[in-house]
Amino acid sequence: MIEITALASSSKGNCYRVTDGHTPLLLECGINYREIQKGFNFRMSEVAGCLVTHEHGDHSKSIKQVLKAGIDVYTSAGTAEAIRVDHHRIKPVEAGKQFTLGTWAIMPFDVQHDVSEPLGFLLANQTGEKLLFATDTYYIKYRFPGLTHIMVECNYSREILIENIVKGRVPRVMKQRLERSHFSLENVKEFLKANDLTKVQEIWLLHLSDSNSDEELFKREVQEITGKLVYVP
Repeated sequence: MIEITALASSSKGNCYRVTDGHTPLLLECGINYREIQKGFNFRMSEVAGCLVTHEHGDHSKSIKQVLKAGIDVYTSAGTAEAIRVDHHRIKPVEAGKQFTLGTWAIMPFDVQHDVSEPLGFLLANQTGEKLLFATDTYYIKYRFPGLTHIMVECNYSREILIENIVKGRVPRVMKQRLERSHFSLENVKEFLKANDLTKVQEIWLLHLSDSNSDEELFKREVQEITGKLVYVP
């Protein structure tokens, strides 16, 4: 049974603990390492690996401490180069090439963000559960059959963003950057509609913007179109 714990999910930092009851994983390490340790009850030796989607600090802040703790980090070669950390525990992975971590089979896939070589990850355990993890992307071109858990960025709403620009709360230039780097509520809903959600048990909406989102609105609208349990950490 997949268990998800959000240690942080915002522009300030992103970090998640995921386990299938056998193999605990760290997804992103964008917060202080001490907070990561607390989130794992200081049992870091049990962590099978850390998946990092891209080089931005709110996703990779503690990578040096994670490596120092003896935890292998799985990320793209482009991300590893951008972070500028040379370490034997950095394990470069490629989109479309599956690898195994304990009881997980993990398939990286390419996403769309304004960085070197960003990735999303599809994780499958030995009981047939499938977890999709995708953050910091404005679009996902793939369809994923048989998903049971979805962790997806829902950064902003176009309506809220435009209202903030009109009222002078957000600079106009921000609109173009967001549209080319982050997942909007509108795009998330289209993505969910395009996938078979029959087996989905829960949906996690990640990385909400501090100023261009509305937690209750996002949760309600996604629940309405999917009929699924929705969490907003």
